[in-house]
Amino acid sequence: MLTRPAPLFGDVVDGEMRLNEYGEIVRAEWFKTVQLRPYVVLHEDEFVVMPNHIHGMIWIVDDVGATRRVAPTKTNPPAGPAPGSIGAIVGAFKSAVTRRINQRRGTPGVRVWQRNYYEHIIRHERALNAIRRYIAENPLRWHLDRYNPHATGTDPQAQEIWQMMKENARTVGRRAPTGGQS
Repeated sequence: MLTRPAPLFGDVVDGEMRLNEYGEIVRAEWFKTVQLRPYVVLHEDEFVVMPNHIHGMIWIVDDVGATRRVAPTKTNPPAGPAPGSIGAIVGAFKSAVTRRINQRRGTPGVRVWQRNYYEHIIRHERALNAIRRYIAENPLRWHLDRYNPHATGTDPQAQEIWQMMKENARTVGRRAPTGGQS
C-alpha cells in the first residue's frame, strides 16, 4: 500500500528502516488487526513499513467469505467489500492509520494512502519463501525501490517476484499483474 512519493513513515538508514511516530502508528494498527479479527494471522517476518509504503501478508484462517448473500444487480450494487474479506481488512487498516495520523498532525480529512493496493494469492511454497525474503530484505534494497523518489536503479529481486506472480496468474487462468503497489 502506497502513500505519496515523499517519506511519511520514517527513513532507511544503513539498510535498516527507522520508523518515525507515523510509522509506529502503521505498525501498531497492522498488528492490531489480529485483535479485531480472530480469523486473521499476521507474522512479523511478513511485514515491513517503508518510508512511503508497506509490504505485508495477511493469512485468513477461517472460511469467512462463503456466507450466503443476495447477488448484486444493477439496481442493487454491492455496498463495499464483503465483511471479512481482504478488501475489508485493508480498508479498515488504512482508515485507522489515516485517522490516527491526521489526529496527530491536526489535518482531519487529509488522505494518507493512495486509493488502491495490490493483492495476490500465494499458491506455491517457492513463491511464499521468495516473497518473505523480499519483504524482509526490502529496507536493504531501498536505493533500488521503484517507490523511492531517489532510486539509483531497478531491483532485480522485485522483478523476479513480479515475474513469479505473472507465471502464477497464468497457471490459474487469471490475468497476470502488470505492476502494482506495495
